[in-house]
This record gives sequence, structure tokens and C-alpha cells, in this order.
Amino acid sequence: MFMVRLKFASISHNFSTAAAKHRRVPSKYKSLAIGQAQQAITDYLHTTRSLSYTHAEHIATNASVSIRNLILKLDFSVPTFSKSLRKHLSYHPINEFEFFFESIGIDYSEVSEFLPEKKFFFYEDRSVLDAACALSKFGFPWNKLGKLYKEERFVFVQSPGEIESRLFKFKDMGFTSVAVIGVCLAMPRTLCGGGELGSEMRCLFVKLKRLFDEFDSLHLFEENVESWHDISRKVRVFYDLGYEDEEMWELMYRNKSAFVEYSEEALIRKVEYFCRFGVRKEDVALLILRNPAIMDFDLEKPVISVTGMLKHFGLSQDEVDGVAQRYPYVLGRNKLKNLPYVLRALDLHERIFDRLKNGNHHLLASYSLMDPEEDLDREYQEGLEELQNSRTKTHHVQKLDFLHEIGFGENGITMKVLQHVHGTAIELQDRFQVLVNNGIVLSKICMLIRSAPKILNQKPHSIQDKLRFLCGEMGDSLEYLDVFPAYLCFDLENRINPRFRFHKWLVENGLSEKSYSIASIVATSEKAFIARLYGIHPAIPKHWFERFSNRKTRYTVS
Repeated sequence: MFMVRLKFASISHNFSTAAAKHRRVPSKYKSLAIGQAQQAITDYLHTTRSLSYTHAEHIATNASVSIRNLILKLDFSVPTFSKSLRKHLSYHPINEFEFFFESIGIDYSEVSEFLPEKKFFFYEDRSVLDAACALSKFGFPWNKLGKLYKEERFVFVQSPGEIESRLFKFKDMGFTSVAVIGVCLAMPRTLCGGGELGSEMRCLFVKLKRLFDEFDSLHLFEENVESWHDISRKVRVFYDLGYEDEEMWELMYRNKSAFVEYSEEALIRKVEYFCRFGVRKEDVALLILRNPAIMDFDLEKPVISVTGMLKHFGLSQDEVDGVAQRYPYVLGRNKLKNLPYVLRALDLHERIFDRLKNGNHHLLASYSLMDPEEDLDREYQEGLEELQNSRTKTHHVQKLDFLHEIGFGENGITMKVLQHVHGTAIELQDRFQVLVNNGIVLSKICMLIRSAPKILNQKPHSIQDKLRFLCGEMGDSLEYLDVFPAYLCFDLENRINPRFRFHKWLVENGLSEKSYSIASIVATSEKAFIARLYGIHPAIPKHWFERFSNRKTRYTVS
């Protein structure tokens, strides 16, 4: 009865918010209207679709927005509302899948993404419903099944027999029903694969059984799904980093307290931080599990001096001087939260991560600035003061934060780069990500941006097309960007492509003995380019304009 009242309260709130304009149901009758609508839908699904009464009731009581929308289609009258609902359903059948997907826990705003095309009734495709019923029969909470569906839809195309067989095989390995449910909700992939368990899945459940037996000694589990699901979600954080690593599992057996003292969100934050070092995921898991004290380190707020931090990590003065000479745009201050990208921008991430992993993790917690003035850059501070007083302060500060996040320090070079990049911080991140996704290492990306900041002004698809053209049509490699980073700033359609094709035509027809570099072909001004063509033969510029040029050659800052 308590749960029913909660359902009524939830639906009443939604009803009041969305139906304010209609006010067809007086406040004192909302619970009555909701209850009658739920009952009508339950009876509708049970009698016309032959669903068991229990499953029909699950759908009706867990689809609050769909119920509200149904109520709003009718005028309310206490004596006739129940009858009106049944009459309405007789002539206006509902989209049963819409009610179903909302009822299994998928937010109503997302339901449309999951509705089958041109299907409205369960008899048109019962696979999803039958799978849900099989899971519910085993004990899965009906309104949690959406978690499974969103992550692993394949679960719901299996037959009820396959699902039941798989679940009972997990039980046969020594798990209770609630434990199986908790694990499967946390790791939906465990339910894929039909009725038979593969070697990988058997191995996983053997390790989980040992781990849970260790946990049980601490009395961590209550016999409910939420308790098992909570612990399983934490285990998954490390499982996703490298389930085959035996040392990782041994460390989990020994460090049971980490799964008690820290939330899943805290574990994920630390994992994501160290994954930004660009190292193997298994090594990230080993670092945290070998050194659980890391979980208490504040890796977000502290401010660092880049050169001071490098010395703290053990670099010699000569090494620090070499870094300063090669990567001046990384120097100055930054935040500890940006350290992984700072070190990648310096090509020192693997070296420093190995130090942390091999017993020196305490270096992250023991560092502090030597004095309040350490590594303050005057040019940067003056630029920052100007930003603080500008009308577009928030916009520019967000872009500056983006540059710090990818490795640029608090220095004058960073301020100069900032002056040339346009767009929001989110847009800059999207453009930057294209370079990362193409396999260009972070240290080179930062060098490219330092040399040609307007690279970050190009649209993501434009950057991708130019990289594809460079490696495909031009037959060069991404390494060429080290020589000519501004390549990415020129217009592909109106400059790079036509000039390259014309140069290729000249060489193939024996009209040019000299093979020009890409930089010379692309970066030469229009006037100098035409003069070069005229020097080859007075008639060639005419051929260029008639056959190749788009007459829009330009240097873009789009």
C-alpha cells in the first residue's frame, strides 16, 4: 500500500505540472483519476493482450507520464470517468510500446528513441515483452529493466528459455537470486550469449564468487537487489579497465575496504583522472588498487608550478631546462587536475606515471608551491586582468580554461594563442578531439596549436576532410603537419584541392620539372602563384582559371 501511495504521489506531481493549463481534474480527485486510469490500462492489457495481470499492472503503475497524457485526453466527471476511460480505449487503442518502455524505467523524454517503427501493439512483436516477463519472473524489478535495455538490447531479443537458462546457471555457481540480479543489472553484458555460458563469463563469475565471499566477511550485503547492485557497480569500474588481469583481481580481494569507504562516483573520478595520462587501462586499475590511499588525495583544487612539479617528480635541472626550451607554452602555473594533459603535452606522461605506479604515488599529495609568487607570469596576469574586466569575461575564461586543460600553462604564449582562437570552449574541444581521434599525440597537437592557433577555428568536419586529403590524395602522412601546421587553416575546396590537382597535372604532362612541396603549393599567395604559372608558360594561367580554379582561393578562419 505504501508503494502504491508513492506511485500516486509521483504521478500527481507530474499531473499538476503538465496539466496546469487544462485543470480538468480537480485536485481532490487527482488520485482517483490516476487510480482509475491505471486500473483501466491494467484491464486493457490483461483482457485484450492476454498479459498476466501482474505484468499488466507493472506497466500501468510505472508509466506515469503516459497515464497522465491519457487522462488529459478526457473530460473528468467523478460518476462517469472510469466508464469514459474504457470507452476511449475501445475506440482509441494506446501505443502499447510507449507505455511499456516508460514502465521499465526509460525516461519518457527518451521513449521515442526506442519505439519500434510502425508497430504499436505487442502482438506485432512480443520479443521485448516476453524477455521482460522472463526477467521479472526471476525477480528483476520491472522498473529497472530499462537499464538493461539501454545498455544491451541484445538481452531482449533472446527467448525466455535462453534467459532463464542463463540465470539459473549463474545461480548454480553459488549465487543467490538477488545476487545474480544485482550483478546483471550492474553488468548487462553478462546476460548476453544465450543459454550457455562461455569461458569468459564462467571465469568472471568464479572471480566474483570469491570476491563476494571476501566481502561477506565484512557483512556488506543485505539481501536486497540494491545492495548487490551497488557493490557490483563498483566492481565494474575496475572490471571495465581490464578483466583479464589476475593481479587486479588479487588486489580487489585484498582491498575490500575500498568498495565500502568510497562511492562508485568517487572511484570513477579517480579512474578517469589517471586514464587521462594516456596509459593502459589495466595500469590505471593497478595504480589505484595497489595504492588505495590515492582515493583520499585532492587532485582537483591544488595549483602547481609546472617546473616545480617536474623537479618534485625527480627531473634534474638540465632536464627541466630542456623542457622549458622545447615546450615554453606549457610552463607557468596550472591546476593539479590538468596534470595528466600537462605531462602528455611534455611527452613525460609515461615516465611520470611509472614513477607513481611503482611506489611514488605519494608525490601527488606531498607537492606544494614554494611561495605565493612562484612561477607567476606577469604577461599572463596582465592578460587575465583584461579578461576579467571585459564584457565577454565568461566566454573568454572558459576558452582559457580549455587551453589549460589540454596542457597550456599560465604564460604569455597561451594568452597570444587565446587571441586567435574563436568559438565556444565546447566547440574548441570538439575540434581538438578530431585531432586526437586521428592519432596525433597530444604534445604534437599543442605544438601545432602554438604554431597555428587558427587550426582550432576550423569546423570538425573540415579538419577531418583536410587530414583525409593529406593522407589520401596527397599521399603524405600526418607527420607533415610538423613542417606545415598551417595546412589545416586553408580552404580545402577552393585552395588546397584545386592547386594540388593542377600541380599534379603540370607534372604529369611534363610542363613542370620542379616538384613543389605542399606548403609551397598551398601557402603561396594568389599573385605569386599566378606569376609562377606564367613563368612556366604564358598560356598556363588561362588554363588554370578555366579548368581548375574555383576563383575563391582564400585563407580561412572559419
